[in-house]
Amino acid sequence: MTDWPEARSDDNRGGRYGRGSASAQPEGARVMRQVRRGQAAPPGQGAYGGVPQQPSYVDGRGHGGPDGYDSGYNTGQVYGTPGGGGPGGQGGGPGHGPRPAPDWRRRIKLTAITVVTVLVVTTVGTYFWADSKLNRDVDLSTVIDRPEKGEGTNYLIVGSDSREGMTDEDKKKLHTGSAEGKRTDSMMILHTGDNGPTLISLPRDSNVTIPEFKGSESGKTRAAMGANKLNAAYSVDGPTLLVRTVEFNTGLHIDHYVEIGFGGFANIVDAVGGVEMDIPQDIKDTKSGADLKKGKQTLNGEEALAFVRTRYALAGSDLDRTKNQQKFLSALANQVATPSTVLNPFTLYPTMGAGLDSLVVDKDMGLFDLAGMFWAMKGVSGGEGTSMNMPISGSTGGNLQWDMPKVKQLVNQLKNDEKVTVSGN
Repeated sequence: MTDWPEARSDDNRGGRYGRGSASAQPEGARVMRQVRRGQAAPPGQGAYGGVPQQPSYVDGRGHGGPDGYDSGYNTGQVYGTPGGGGPGGQGGGPGHGPRPAPDWRRRIKLTAITVVTVLVVTTVGTYFWADSKLNRDVDLSTVIDRPEKGEGTNYLIVGSDSREGMTDEDKKKLHTGSAEGKRTDSMMILHTGDNGPTLISLPRDSNVTIPEFKGSESGKTRAAMGANKLNAAYSVDGPTLLVRTVEFNTGLHIDHYVEIGFGGFANIVDAVGGVEMDIPQDIKDTKSGADLKKGKQTLNGEEALAFVRTRYALAGSDLDRTKNQQKFLSALANQVATPSTVLNPFTLYPTMGAGLDSLVVDKDMGLFDLAGMFWAMKGVSGGEGTSMNMPISGSTGGNLQWDMPKVKQLVNQLKNDEKVTVSGN
């Protein structure tokens, strides 16, 4: 056998051919492991006396673990095991550090800021939308010879028989008729102050003097008219003359005016899902359309309008009707102010839309004034206030005559924002 030549003269591969290399360049991808023998087994533990110590394997770079391979096979940290640098390890792959923990404090802060921003924008938008829907058509600054303003706030709340915006079908359904113009169907003074709210009904048949006034359209001064029904003032020259007449006959300064027509009243009731009422007696009235049984029940818009308008089916005529009107308006205000209405946008916005479109108010009336009025009426129904008719002493020519000594005492208590002790009819 011939010896393997060390190198061929015609071979330019150099003397390192076939002998390995001390350099890592050529052999870096294929590192040869070397077997490193352990210490000899102690006597008696040879091939038959026990398990000999296993050889340790070291790669060409001189790396090795205490038990053999140092390439990761002995530790199990291979291909994605924890700490092994794979997809399942903390390293997340070569060149990646540990994944940072979620910053929950920052996330909560951003969420809170977003929620608050949305609430603020929604609230501000709702305010301006609602404010723009108020019909501020009554200018109380044109009312002449007004009494001095007292403590607290006085609202004149008027229910008119206005049919504006109603179709012929609506008029038939609500039994309103088709009379031209509009008249007052109910009138109330609501006083708010530190001693609880007081709601006072003014019977439309009250015998009053319509004082000298300046025409709202003509601008001409008209002479006083004595021995008239209170609702005649509205028919003659509208809201400003009605305010002038109430102030002249009571001496009480009216701060705000609120009016609602037939159609708007029914729409508000329907928007809140009806109003529960305890009907005091069976009511059958062909003029108003009321056909109700005694007892608790939920009235829809049509039934509610018939109930507050009914007159001829009641023994006490106009005085009993005003009491029913007070009870119903207080119950309606209580329903509007409940969380189920205020906190539910699907109820709140239709209610606000129906109500604000139908209300006619004075030029100085704001949303907060309107909210204060509803809250006070809610207080009346909740027992925090007083409801009454204007004190009546008898009748004159078919008109109801006020008990003027009691009226004067009542007005003084309201002006001074004192607790009302006067009783009405």
